[in-house]
Amino acid sequence: MLSFKKSTEYHNSAVISHAMHDNSDLMSAVLPSQTDSTTMLPAERQAALSLASIFAMRMLGLFLVLPVFALEAGKYPGGDDAALVGLAMGIYGLTQGVLQIPFGMASDRFGRKKVILIGLVIFAAGSFLAAAATTLPMLIAGRSLQGAGAISAAVTALLADMTRDAVRTKAMALVGASIGLMFALSLVLAPWLAGQIGLSGLFALTGVLVIGCMAVVVWGTPPEQALTSLPGSRLNGLREVLTHADLLRLDLGAFILHAVQLAMWVAIPVMLVQAGLDKAAHWQVYLPAVSLSFALMGGLFWLERRGQLKLAFLGSVGLIALVQLALWWSLKQSASIWLLGALLFVFFVGFNVLEASQPSLASRVAPAHARGAALGVYNTVQSLGFFVGGFGGGWLAKNYGFDVLFVGCFALMALWLVAAWGMRPPIEKSR
Repeated sequence: MLSFKKSTEYHNSAVISHAMHDNSDLMSAVLPSQTDSTTMLPAERQAALSLASIFAMRMLGLFLVLPVFALEAGKYPGGDDAALVGLAMGIYGLTQGVLQIPFGMASDRFGRKKVILIGLVIFAAGSFLAAAATTLPMLIAGRSLQGAGAISAAVTALLADMTRDAVRTKAMALVGASIGLMFALSLVLAPWLAGQIGLSGLFALTGVLVIGCMAVVVWGTPPEQALTSLPGSRLNGLREVLTHADLLRLDLGAFILHAVQLAMWVAIPVMLVQAGLDKAAHWQVYLPAVSLSFALMGGLFWLERRGQLKLAFLGSVGLIALVQLALWWSLKQSASIWLLGALLFVFFVGFNVLEASQPSLASRVAPAHARGAALGVYNTVQSLGFFVGGFGGGWLAKNYGFDVLFVGCFALMALWLVAAWGMRPPIEKSR
């Protein structure tokens, strides 16, 4: 990484003009040389914590609904139609996937915070519409509007803008950790909260959490720097992103990782019940597996500091592939709760590393003027992975059984490992 400018150069107008090409260049122009390390600067720490809290509050609202949605939605008029209930659950992912790229590109053009706030307003409106729903079609409309607030790409791009390459993965890991913790927390809280306030109350709570996200964007997130306007960059950015080999590898990985994650959860709850654990107690396996897996995240940063991020990345892909084989084997052995818990722990170790490193790599590989578009594509294929994993996993399990499901998941992970093998580690730059 280029060394930081000394204090005597702070007011050199040429340096500042060049630095405005990117937020991290600005940092390198105005901060002393001792900050050139893997220690997060105060502004980077504030950006990471505030944007991770936005993800956390938003995802907590979404996750709280999922464990109880199918049961609670069945109480609405028309709730005996399983197809409509499934549509109400999945429509969020569809609208989000369709709009991630437009929102990401808009953030390149108009600024990250403006787009994030607009998306949060849409998401909150969808939450309150779903809370007020008295029919299943109205609930579907609310869920659809929730998904239309597709801000993941813009938030991730803003975090990338505000952090140096040396600490980018650490910042992304905070986001990934916040999402994982919210998932675990929702498994514990959702059944109790649903009994107290019902599904409509959960949607209303989601709307309130999203309003809290808006406050964090306005008052808790550091000011963003103006993005450089390059001739033709807005028109050509998406084309660059869709023809960039390393970005396409990462997009394939995002699709496969989340397809496998959703497909697994078609089978895992059933296997836990078969192992003797009542469904109301499944959080007793999920929560320790997720929480303990975070304890090993430090190993990712240790490897990154030594230039071994690719090793951690490929190793995590291979780890999840092996978990699929172990789950397939466990079907033949009447697996115990302890074995399933151990395999879920190993899965989350690999999953957390990939959740942190993939968007970090995408933001570093992408051209700076098309970062929002690149992360828009990334988040789009991620949403499509959720859809395909849920639908495809259910179809495989219904027609061929869990053994074929896990073999299919292993095949997908093996495909990803082969595709990712030729990836080039990004060159660390001050940009």
